[in-house]
Amino acid sequence: MKLLRLMAVGLFVFGFSLHAAEKEYDVVVYGGTSAGVIAAVQAKKEGKTVVVVGSDKHLGGLSSGGLGWTDTGNKTVIGGLARDFYHRIWKEYNKDETWEFQDRSEYGGKGQGTAAIDGENRTMWIFEPSVAEKVFEDYVKDFDLEVLRDEWLDRKDGVKMENGKIVSITMLSGKTFVGKIFIDATYEGDLVATAGVDYHVGREGKEVYGEEWNGVQTSVLHHRHHFGAVKEPVSPYVVPGDPKSGVLPRISAEDPGERHSGDNRVQAYCFRMCLTNHPENRIPFSEPKGYDASQYELMGRIYEAGWRDTFGKFDVIPNHKTDTNNHGPMSTDNIGFNYDYPDASYERRKEIIAEHETYQKGWLWWHCTDPRVPNEIQEKMKTWGLPKDEFVDNENWSHQLYIREARRMVGDFVMTEHELRKMKPTPDSVGMGSYTIDSHNVQRYIKPDGFVQNEGDIGVSTRGPYEIAYGSLVPKKEQCQNLIVPVCVSSSHIAFGSIRMEPVFMILGQSAATAASIAIDEGIPVQDIDYKKLKARLLKDGQILEYDGPANEKRVGVDLKSLKGVVVDDDFANFKGPWKPSSSAKSYLGFGYRHDDNLADGKCIATFQGQLPKAGKYEVRFAYTPNSNRATNVPVTVIHGDGESTVVTVNEKNEPTIDGAFVSLGEFQFDDPKAATVTISNEGTDGYVVIDAVQWLKK
Repeated sequence: MKLLRLMAVGLFVFGFSLHAAEKEYDVVVYGGTSAGVIAAVQAKKEGKTVVVVGSDKHLGGLSSGGLGWTDTGNKTVIGGLARDFYHRIWKEYNKDETWEFQDRSEYGGKGQGTAAIDGENRTMWIFEPSVAEKVFEDYVKDFDLEVLRDEWLDRKDGVKMENGKIVSITMLSGKTFVGKIFIDATYEGDLVATAGVDYHVGREGKEVYGEEWNGVQTSVLHHRHHFGAVKEPVSPYVVPGDPKSGVLPRISAEDPGERHSGDNRVQAYCFRMCLTNHPENRIPFSEPKGYDASQYELMGRIYEAGWRDTFGKFDVIPNHKTDTNNHGPMSTDNIGFNYDYPDASYERRKEIIAEHETYQKGWLWWHCTDPRVPNEIQEKMKTWGLPKDEFVDNENWSHQLYIREARRMVGDFVMTEHELRKMKPTPDSVGMGSYTIDSHNVQRYIKPDGFVQNEGDIGVSTRGPYEIAYGSLVPKKEQCQNLIVPVCVSSSHIAFGSIRMEPVFMILGQSAATAASIAIDEGIPVQDIDYKKLKARLLKDGQILEYDGPANEKRVGVDLKSLKGVVVDDDFANFKGPWKPSSSAKSYLGFGYRHDDNLADGKCIATFQGQLPKAGKYEVRFAYTPNSNRATNVPVTVIHGDGESTVVTVNEKNEPTIDGAFVSLGEFQFDDPKAATVTISNEGTDGYVVIDAVQWLKK
């Protein structure tokens, strides 16, 4: 035995470590994001040995990387350790020494939870990056977490699998970590991919999950991140109006694709910039290496077209700083320059990150120096700079690019917009989200009319908080039995647009570690956990798994279940053309309705298919929300017996006469109960066309 030990020592000296670099844990967390830290804390609370290992030098990911204006949605569904994080933030700002450059009373109570709601556990949701990082480092100290930084997974040979389980993961440094359960908490899903688990990159087509808001979204313009926000259309060509002169930088000459079609494009990334206009703490912007003013020619044309809302997302955080996010048709989002990032090598990713940094620093410098910038905007931009006390080891620039979306696992259950928007039930909740379904722009292209447009920016309501399934955190059992994924969860592109918020990642990180503890204690695959046991443990630890409050904080529409007969809401209709969702009217059925944006071009067609219980005569009713701007001549076609159809013209300026929502289209014989169809078009209409629901009532 002594001889064997001596041989092992000798081999180690000569570089053949023989497992000397291996360490064994109950839980191995790969990735030092907010989810990774919280998962490790929960594992430690469960009495498990745990290590956090990853490429991060700074813990917390985006939460400590500049995203201090927290995207929360409904804060009441943020519980457990996630809420504890924001409570710890509040405790930091309850210290006088935290307010170095601003009086606390000057900032006021922005971003703070109220004592009436939070009691002693007050929360604060707006914070500086350095304060967030301190909180994450305090977790490390308070729970004696083992953290190994600047360690990069060997993505070629670094995952050892046996009998459907990960045995160990090895870093490029040679360090190997043996574990019973592994948690991939990275933004990129590198452990997921290296373990051979299925994943997806890009947008699924509508046919994959039957989603309305997935895939290419040409003609859909949400928020103010498109060229509809400028007064005049903008030419994409070097010589305005001349395609032969070439295309300006930052604009794609490729076909954007048909609406609802899938592609491999990824929504834009950016750095969430922490800026300050406080002279004592400000470093003026400087010209970045590789600066090229021609990259911002499009920005000059946007200003010429009348746009002026440059500072619309300089969101104010404490100590005269900002969390500055993308805002406008050409802003800090680097549209189209990240498509290969998810699967790229480490070297290529570093190139992409550097290009994003050059682009954003150049955008700032261009605003400070270029004569095409309106004077009032240029002078204001010059008052801003980088804070001396943030990101001090990275030249005061954020260490974390905002990876809004990379790989998404295709696991045991796939979250889609149907679950988020309450159109389908969600099984086995392990946490909740509530933020708007939000995708940033994916591409900047040339429209058929020869002008430039952004595409992919989506903002769709989830109609209140939604549940997230445990099955979306685990792979298919036949692929891996001891991996849990709280960040690159199994979801469609459009569902991930809401799930991808930092509080949700923390919530899912805690739930992942709790599930890991149960799987370890019972010696079972993560897919075989008894959900009742998991639910009880999560609730005991303060997680919020369901919500019974109002779906919409402003108002709730009429309950469809209260209506007689067969009712098909607009959510279950089939659409052609750019119908837009809304809930602005005083009353409506379900969660909202749709309108054609007053296009009157005949391209907006909605088809309602009824599944009638039996043949016979039915009264057919049509629901809309009236207003003075509605069309008076909406063509509604009822298809009934033997393929016969009847066109009824509806005046949507008039108040509906039935139940405050419907008008009668007439009584019709339906010999085939499956052939009941109503179609609405905006062909030749003279105002907004609104659709809410169709009802078939047996006579």
